[in-house]
Amino acid sequence: MLTARRRLFRGYLDSQLGRINLLFNTQGELIRLDLGLPEHFDPWPQYREATADQQVATAACTQLGEYFEGTRREFDLPIAPLGSAFLKQAWALLRSIPYGTTSTYGALAKAMSKPSSARAIGMANAVNPVSIIVPCHRVIAATGHLTGYSGGLDKKRSLLMLEAKYTRADLACGARWMNAPST
Repeated sequence: MLTARRRLFRGYLDSQLGRINLLFNTQGELIRLDLGLPEHFDPWPQYREATADQQVATAACTQLGEYFEGTRREFDLPIAPLGSAFLKQAWALLRSIPYGTTSTYGALAKAMSKPSSARAIGMANAVNPVSIIVPCHRVIAATGHLTGYSGGLDKKRSLLMLEAKYTRADLACGARWMNAPST
């Protein structure tokens, strides 16, 4: 039995973090966002198979550009990340972390009424396919240190610094993640 392949579209944004690759389904929903990959490197087969269409990416590029300029704090893009019910619940919770603030894996686990699930929350962050839009960079260790980010800890620190720049100075001034070694 043959199965129909999903038609996908790809676009990109060149940002201060490097190239951001974007992958969309036929409904124009964002299904992947990959940070700072080399211009001609496609880490996922879906990118190679996708049709290049920068027009599909226009809204995402506009909103990401506004985010990097400090004029956008929330995204209203249609997204359709693939994942289990638990992953989708964890990602929805990440979207509730306000711009310019941080939370911990343990606090998110408690918010999900699963206080012993901090590691599972960490894994959900690690496989978040639409980072920045679903702001997993805002989750730090209970010690205040930066831990794991699929785009690299340097990019996680840069995103937190960007948000600190456009919100309260005390976010950056008192934050352990500013100068602390990453774990």
